[in-house]
Amino acid sequence: MGTLADALRAGTDLSDDDIDHLHALVADWALLADLSFADLLLLVPARSGSVRAGHAGGMEFQVVAQVRPTTGPTAYHNDEVGSVVINRWVVQNAWREHRIAREGEPEWDGGVPVRTEAIPVRHGNRVIAVLARDTNLATTRTPSALESAYLQAANNLALMIAEGAFPFLGGSAELPEPPRVGDGMMRLDGAGKVIFASPNALSAYRRLGYTGNVTGEDLRTVHRALNLPATTPAVWHAISRRRPVEVELEVGSTVVLLRAIPLYPGAIREVLVLVRDVSELRRREAQLLSKDATIREIHHRVKNNLQTVAALLRLQMRRTKADEARDALRESVRRVTSIAVVHETLSQTLGESVPFDEIADQITSVTVDLASTGTRATTRRTGSFGRLPGELATPLALVLSELLQNAVEHAFDGSSGAIELRVRREGDRLDIVIADDGAGLPDDFQLEHSPRLGLQIVRQLVLGEMRGTIRLQAGPERGTEALLSIPLS
Repeated sequence: MGTLADALRAGTDLSDDDIDHLHALVADWALLADLSFADLLLLVPARSGSVRAGHAGGMEFQVVAQVRPTTGPTAYHNDEVGSVVINRWVVQNAWREHRIAREGEPEWDGGVPVRTEAIPVRHGNRVIAVLARDTNLATTRTPSALESAYLQAANNLALMIAEGAFPFLGGSAELPEPPRVGDGMMRLDGAGKVIFASPNALSAYRRLGYTGNVTGEDLRTVHRALNLPATTPAVWHAISRRRPVEVELEVGSTVVLLRAIPLYPGAIREVLVLVRDVSELRRREAQLLSKDATIREIHHRVKNNLQTVAALLRLQMRRTKADEARDALRESVRRVTSIAVVHETLSQTLGESVPFDEIADQITSVTVDLASTGTRATTRRTGSFGRLPGELATPLALVLSELLQNAVEHAFDGSSGAIELRVRREGDRLDIVIADDGAGLPDDFQLEHSPRLGLQIVRQLVLGEMRGTIRLQAGPERGTEALLSIPLS
C-alpha cells in the first residue's frame, strides 16, 4: 500500500495544503489516542462526495490511517485502513454539522462494545475529514484521578481539532525520543499552577531533588527551588507561540525532558506538560560521543604515524644511490600516503564510513603527479562511490593507487594520455572501471601470472580482503581497462 499522501491524492479531492494538514495531524495524533484510551481512525470523504446506491444520504468515507493507544486496550484487532464507512450517523453528523458528535449506545465489533465519538477535522474555514475516536468499553470502570486528567486533556485537544487549532501551525518540534503520555504528565492552568501531576511526573521531579508536592504549586516556585528558574519561561512560550516547546531540566546526573503543549479551545488556557526522565539516554549519548571522539583521535594518530613513516622512507630514498632501491622506496611512500588519506578522512567524519569520492580524487591527483615523468596524464571521474565503510575504503584506496600508477607508467611511458575512472553503485555492488588510451596490454598478458608487485598487491586485495573480482582487458578502441566488481554487504 502507498503512503498516506498517495491514498489521499488517489481517492479524494483534497488540495496539497489539506493533505499537509492531515499529515501533520497523523504525526502528532498518538498523543490524543493515549490521552483518550481510544483508537483513532482518520476518515476522508470519497472523491466528489460519492453516494452509494441504496444508501440514501449516506456519504461515503474511507479510513486512511489508524493509531492504537498505548494506555488502554484497542477497539480493533484488525487493521481498519482501507475500509469504507457509509451509514454511521455519528460520522455523518460530525461532517455535516461541523461539530463533535457522540454515539448514544455502543456498537459491538467482534464481541467488543465500542463507543464512537466523531471529531470534524477543520482546516481553515472547511472541514476536510472526520476523526473517529473509538473506545473499547469492555474494561470500563470508574475513572481514577489520573484517567480523568487524561480524558480532560484529550477533550481539549479534540475541541482544538474541531476548531482547526490542532495540529499546530508550522508543526511541532521534532524530537528523536519525544516523551509519551505514560512517561509522565502535568496539567497547568493559565497562571502556571499545577492542576494535576501523574505519579511518573512526580517521580521525575523527586529524582531532580524536589521533595514537596508539585500538585497545587506554581511551576515557577518549583523550578526556583531546584535552581532552574531560567527553564520556566519556555513553558509559557508554548501558550504565546501556540505551539509545543521543549526544555530540559538538569540537576547533577538527572536530566528530565519537558514538552509543553498549549491547550486553548474556546476560552480555556492550559498547558499540558509531558515529562520524561532521560538521564540514562543522555548518559548513553555521552558515552557514544566519547567513544566516537576516541575513535577519531585514533584515526588522527594513525594518520600522523603513517606520515612519519612516509617521511622516514623519503629520507632513506634520498640517501640511497641505487635507482631500483629508490624506485621501491618511492612506491612505498605512495602506498603509505594512500592509507594515510583514508585515516585522515575518517578522523574528520562522524561514524565509521567516509565519503570516498574525495579520497578517490585526492589519490588520483597525487598518484598521477608522482608517477608522471613527462607530460601529466589527464584524469576524469564519472559516477559516485558514495559513503564506504572504513574497512573497505583502505584497501580500495590502495587498489586505485596501484592501478593508476600502473596506467601512467606502462600505458603512456612518459607521453601524454587520458585516464577515466568510471564508477557505478547499484544496490549492494560497486563496479569500477579504470580506462586509459595508452599502449595497451601485451599479447601474452595474464594478470594472475604478472610479475609486477603492484598488480600482485591489487589482485590479493580485491580477491582476498574485498571478496571482489578484477579483470584487465583491452579497451574497445585502444588502451586498457581494469574492471573491478566489489560487494558492499
